[in-house]
Amino acid sequence: MKESVVIKQKYKLSLSFRFLKKDLVFSISIILAAASCFIQAPKLEYINFHVLVCLFNLMLVIKALEELKILDKLAISLLNKCKNSKSVSAILILLCFFSSMIVTNDVALLTFVPLTLVISKKTNLPMMETVVLQTVAANIGSSLTPMGNPQNLFIYSYFGITPMPFFSTVLFMAILGVSSLYFFIHRLRGNELKVVLTPLTIEDWKKALVWGMVLGVIIASIFGIIPYQIAFIITLMISLLLNAKVLLKIDYLLLVTFICFFIFIGNISHSEAVQNFAGTSLKNPSSVYFSSIFFSQMISNVPASILLANFTTDWKPLLLGVNIGGLGTIIASLASVISYKLFIQSNPSEAKQYLIKFSIYNFSFLAFFVLIQYVILRLLNII
Repeated sequence: MKESVVIKQKYKLSLSFRFLKKDLVFSISIILAAASCFIQAPKLEYINFHVLVCLFNLMLVIKALEELKILDKLAISLLNKCKNSKSVSAILILLCFFSSMIVTNDVALLTFVPLTLVISKKTNLPMMETVVLQTVAANIGSSLTPMGNPQNLFIYSYFGITPMPFFSTVLFMAILGVSSLYFFIHRLRGNELKVVLTPLTIEDWKKALVWGMVLGVIIASIFGIIPYQIAFIITLMISLLLNAKVLLKIDYLLLVTFICFFIFIGNISHSEAVQNFAGTSLKNPSSVYFSSIFFSQMISNVPASILLANFTTDWKPLLLGVNIGGLGTIIASLASVISYKLFIQSNPSEAKQYLIKFSIYNFSFLAFFVLIQYVILRLLNII
């Protein structure tokens, strides 16, 4: 009897371990959140409910459009117009780069990474590198506009920056980014696409139109045109009316992962040690630049910008630092967590390979951007 209980307990532990190992980022987020609670007591205000609700809304709409075969139709249309996989990847990567300037990096990834995964399934082509480069593209492209990502919006409003100084500061980074992406896209394998797929006909255009309108409402809430709470109620009601099953099909672990990271980031950034270190290390524009990159790797670029803004008036190196700092570790920009979760949801056995490839690409981009941008700042006498 005792042996049976022990075996069952071991089996449960084995299942738990396999589950945690399967979703490494989720596991890390739980460990970090729990460990940080010993440093600082967590507070409800650390959790960004606006981000969580918008993320939930977008996942619902994307899943609903996927169920209606809208993504399949877009994928087939794209595949039938392209002759090789390299041209498909180029379009998908550049879509993330340019759309992230308007709809934010996380929305761009939530929109186009699922399309990439659908194309991968239809062609049996590996698209891991494409998804990684989409993530890099979204993080770089979003740096060009104040509304492209949360840290830009915060710095833009906090320091009262006007459009021309802002764009002149980040323009070279965007040019450098699209040039680098072109180089890596050119290196991708260009497998010939021999398949000609029959165009899909959407059976229920009325539902597709309704979901399209809901997506418009959600994007309006992201821009602050309407309250995100109203967008949530509308999205939830439409889901219950048109397809209640879609509520069971979205990745709730992604939301839990974000909550854990919010707790970890909040606890760490509000700890006395981090506050003291930030206060003493920001002595000149050069230290602001490197500190913002360093803190972004540890606590993500949005809280890094909020934390460091309290200790400096040098907004240019801070702006560039937190945007460049979005490259590197997977938590440097939480938008990177979104594409990772979407990818492993479709390819659960490739989580480790994805993280390795993600790290190689992101740290390569990070090292290149840190060095080149530093040289430019020195030449312009900004640091």
